[in-house]
Amino acid sequence: MRYYISDCHFWHEKLLSQMDHRPFESVEAMNDFMIEQWNKRVRKNDDVVILGDFSWGNGIQTNEILEMLNGKKYLIVGNHDLYLKDKNFDPSYFVWIREYAELRDNRRKVCLSHYPMPCYNGQYRKDEDGNPKSYMLYGHVHDTRDQKFLEMYGNFIRSQTHRSIGDGSSQPIPFNMINCFCMYSNYIPLTLDEWIENDKLRREKMSVSENSLIN
Repeated sequence: MRYYISDCHFWHEKLLSQMDHRPFESVEAMNDFMIEQWNKRVRKNDDVVILGDFSWGNGIQTNEILEMLNGKKYLIVGNHDLYLKDKNFDPSYFVWIREYAELRDNRRKVCLSHYPMPCYNGQYRKDEDGNPKSYMLYGHVHDTRDQKFLEMYGNFIRSQTHRSIGDGSSQPIPFNMINCFCMYSNYIPLTLDEWIENDKLRREKMSVSENSLIN
């Protein structure tokens, strides 16, 4: 099984009081909870792609966290992964470390970047049933205004049309970008299909909330 998650920020104490306002009494309590949530889902031979900003700790602290987490781990580098430059960090805890990657996941292309890329490879591609063949998974923006701006942009793009190369018909423009922010999944790594459903439900709840405020 392959899972995805972003912006865990192990050892990042400031996220308890700033930006995310994570509901933990200490960074140690946060670390323990995230490890527990991870290991509830991930087994020894599962793959987990981390979309950046895994840890704010030093090399030794990050080694200790990785040692406790189940699964084979892959890293897309984020701007806060400074432990990578620490001589005490052991990079062998990751199968690979990359700035960007494209993988196949159940016959779908998955574009992986810490930073959101609105014009991603394969955006317009669909299968014979009209289902998306390409997704962009990202992190970095947490649940900030930048994420809200991306959602507004996504709604705008989905409302636009283009002429299909196949039959020339007018088709909605696909926009399948998903923020794999760990707080959106209660710190649990999710499969691609689970992230798709998670993103759909979250946007539906936002739409209902926005409509209730208008009315």
